[in-house]
Amino acid sequence: MTSTSPHRDPRLLGLVALGGAVGSVLRYAVALALPPTTSGWPLGTLVVNVIGAGALGFLLAALARRGPETQRLQRLRLTLGTGLLGGFTTWSSFALETERLLHDGAALVAAGYVSASLVVGTLAAVVGILLGQRLPDSTEARRIHDSGEAAP
Repeated sequence: MTSTSPHRDPRLLGLVALGGAVGSVLRYAVALALPPTTSGWPLGTLVVNVIGAGALGFLLAALARRGPETQRLQRLRLTLGTGLLGGFTTWSSFALETERLLHDGAALVAAGYVSASLVVGTLAAVVGILLGQRLPDSTEARRIHDSGEAAP
């Protein structure tokens, strides 16, 4: 790895782009499989955002259990977290769909959608974190923890 800061390293940017492309295609597939309900509830976006929140919580907790971030862990975090899950989840669709519901006079549906997205998404993230924390520490993380030394 070069001394270039991570956000300027073309290899890392490529990993984020690759993950984002895969995540975006997966999001589109879910949107096709789960179109809005007859009441206008944007089910596909809710599903991808909740799954993405849980998966991101799990991923970050699991990577933290591995100990200090290595180049390999950084690549996993950027490819899967920033790229794949960033492309899979969608703040812009959430905001647009909420605006469309409000514009169409479905304020209660919009309020329910926003509330469910925030509450269920947060719960999914917490569950993901708790599951990720249940994974065993890596040997290096255990060694650092047991010796009481600071992580590099």
